[in-house]
Amino acid sequence: MLSNLQQRLFSSIESFARTLEVHKRSIEKATAKDQNHPLSLLTEGLSRDSDMAELEGVHTDDEDTDEVEKAYHAEIESASEATGVSPSERRKALLDQITDITSSARYAPDARILKLLDWMRKHQCEGLGTPGSQAAKAGAEWSDNRVIIFTEYETTLRYIRDMLQAFIAGTENADQRIEIFYGATPTDKREAIKHAFNTDPTKHPVRILLATDAAREGLNLQAYCQHLFHFDIPWNPSRLEQRNGRIDRKLQPADEVFCHYFRYIQRREDRILATIVRKTETIKEELGSLSQILENKVFSTLRRGIRRSEIDTLTASIEDASDDSEKQATIADELETQRERNEELKLQIDALQRQLDQSRKSLHFKTSAFKTALSSSLKLSGFPELVENETGEIDFPVDLSARNIDPTWSTTLDSLRTPPKDGKRNYQWRKDAAIRPVTFTPPDTIDNETVQLHLGHRISQRLLSRFLSQGFVHHDLSRACFAQSDDKIPRVVLLGKLGLYGPGASRLHEEIITVTARWLPENERTSGLTPYARDAEARTMQILEEAMFNISGTDELSPQVHKQLTTCMAADVEALLPHLQERGEAAQEAAQKRLEDRARIESDAMTNILEAQKKRVLTALKKHEDPNQPLLFDIEAADEKKQLEENMRYWRKWLEGVDLELEREPARIRDFYQVKTTRIEPVGLVYLWPHD
Repeated sequence: MLSNLQQRLFSSIESFARTLEVHKRSIEKATAKDQNHPLSLLTEGLSRDSDMAELEGVHTDDEDTDEVEKAYHAEIESASEATGVSPSERRKALLDQITDITSSARYAPDARILKLLDWMRKHQCEGLGTPGSQAAKAGAEWSDNRVIIFTEYETTLRYIRDMLQAFIAGTENADQRIEIFYGATPTDKREAIKHAFNTDPTKHPVRILLATDAAREGLNLQAYCQHLFHFDIPWNPSRLEQRNGRIDRKLQPADEVFCHYFRYIQRREDRILATIVRKTETIKEELGSLSQILENKVFSTLRRGIRRSEIDTLTASIEDASDDSEKQATIADELETQRERNEELKLQIDALQRQLDQSRKSLHFKTSAFKTALSSSLKLSGFPELVENETGEIDFPVDLSARNIDPTWSTTLDSLRTPPKDGKRNYQWRKDAAIRPVTFTPPDTIDNETVQLHLGHRISQRLLSRFLSQGFVHHDLSRACFAQSDDKIPRVVLLGKLGLYGPGASRLHEEIITVTARWLPENERTSGLTPYARDAEARTMQILEEAMFNISGTDELSPQVHKQLTTCMAADVEALLPHLQERGEAAQEAAQKRLEDRARIESDAMTNILEAQKKRVLTALKKHEDPNQPLLFDIEAADEKKQLEENMRYWRKWLEGVDLELEREPARIRDFYQVKTTRIEPVGLVYLWPHD
């Protein structure tokens, strides 16, 4: 007599045996049909631990189940009669057989792990271990390729981790190759993982990121990774798209990204997964992002699970998700809306590009000149110039260990260190965080290894400040230079600064003004230097700009020329200074006109704001003071009534002073733009000298 426990166990075994028979029959039916499926998915073969029939929502065909159950009992009775063994003993034998099979496969990797290991040997480390034959090659080196492996379940995540750790054990830095990102990962650990995965592989050993769907949003992981595996495929298509979006996004340096999917070609249910993958990609190509119609269709179609007898119908339903005649108008609207968004985005990008180009033109900004200016400032401060290293980066040349260095450089250089994770900028952080190289161009990828220098950067501000001070002090020349050009005529340029200042010496306007002239030796001058007219001056400034960006091709002046120019400097400034004053006065008049226009626009805007606010307050008071006007909420509640009364008192008090504000605030704005002081001063002298 079997115990209750044994009976329940045999019942479970019988159910499992029936499931095995169903899978066997399905494999026989599906293999021929699915063997040459056009979708290029990775894994072939049946899993040793296939558990699809045990998952909630996955149903076997009832007719197949009844048929198998009859066959099962008939086989038990037939075997008992043929061997003389009782049905219970036959069941025990079947249990032993199943136990042996499951025990032998208990710790073996499934087909997906095997395929994953094959890929890793080819793309990451040739020396990985082989299941059942040999361990990993000791000290085997890894390539720079990184990979992300997504799974829906934390138990599966641990299974993948344990399997991979076993097969990479013994390779180079094996204990640092895998990182795990799941729901319980702390915030600081998440940031550390993101930073590590976006660090140059030559500088950080991590190569594999195992993640659940907790990592499917908000992470940019594309800097050094172009491969992603879905160990299992979520039923929600938007999750599938979000996973892929970790590497398939802007600033991805690779020309292609590869998102790999597993499916068992003999398992009929996987045809649904293949259809979801293919349809997701099709809709994404058509709409630019996943269609809500497809997502809703998949949810609606699969909400009752997958029945084997309905697989063909379910597959066709998902395949035709965008072909439903009732949804055509919605699809067209989605397409048009997406096109409008894309067009809007394109217009915004074009506008920003025009603004950038206009700003560069207005500032006469060029990267080469910017770099030269910073190098010149470093040189004047006693430091080496900026020089690119072999990788195209620039090691910043300020050495904090140098003697007599300004101690404030320590905090300035903090902007070149990796920000501290705990926010504490202390001695230990400065000791551990090295100064990163700098670059002058935006990185093509997310890059934590270099710092882009721009006009607003703290380093740039410090170095450029040397050139923002006054160039001439009491007309004593302290800044003059020369540049060489292909033009045959010697020229001279006097640079001046026009400054307009308002109340309290507030700076309202500054601009550089120039006077250019053909340079002549003093013994050849009859009436000093004659400034160029508009066209000749434009040509001179063009020559100056070209010469500024060709400093490397400038030769040293001969001693005779150098002496001649040095002797003439004071006389040249004196000859051109009246013309600079005249140019400055004309520029001042134009600048004052622009300031007056700006004062009028801003004061009118302030008047409009105050008047509109006054109108809204009067309307609110009228509504709440009218006894016949119901309130939007019940004021019987004490706190609500009190708050309303306080608001009304404040509104009345504000109205008492608003008329004064309407007079005072616009006048204050106009007064702010009143020019009280003007200053025109020379700031530099440039000689454009022909090449010998």
